[in-house]
Amino acid sequence: MAATKDSRPCSIADALAVVGEKYSLLVLREVCLGNGRFDQLVRNIGAPRDILSTRLRRLVEAGILTKRLYSERPQRFEYRPTQAGLELEPVLMTLKEWGDRHLRKGVDLPMVVEHSCGEELVPVVTCRACGDPVRHEDLTARPQTPGWTVTGPSAA
Repeated sequence: MAATKDSRPCSIADALAVVGEKYSLLVLREVCLGNGRFDQLVRNIGAPRDILSTRLRRLVEAGILTKRLYSERPQRFEYRPTQAGLELEPVLMTLKEWGDRHLRKGVDLPMVVEHSCGEELVPVVTCRACGDPVRHEDLTARPQTPGWTVTGPSAA
């Protein structure tokens, strides 16, 4: 995807163009929980039906979800995550952890997710090379797009 004219070329912006619309990540949350039928999505998300239909169509077009017919009369569909959709699940878990910690302050959590080891999941982003947790002070951005520096476009 191309970034907006004059804005920094950015994979975060590109990803948000696909999953950043209101309700899109909540759709993915529900589908990853196994609630892929339209009536389940409406009930669990609370999105207006027309908006939800638009989000589902866009997520299918983007390759995040698949759509499968489960009833012919009336015609009804179920949505499931693709591999690309499943790769966003750790992002959802990290957002959940952030919300639990900073918005709910660890009190009255609406859901706990357990890892297969039996313990509550607390996601931690680590460096693939060294295994250390990622911390802001350990990061160095290196723009790869010609004409761009960390501070913005370079002088022409």
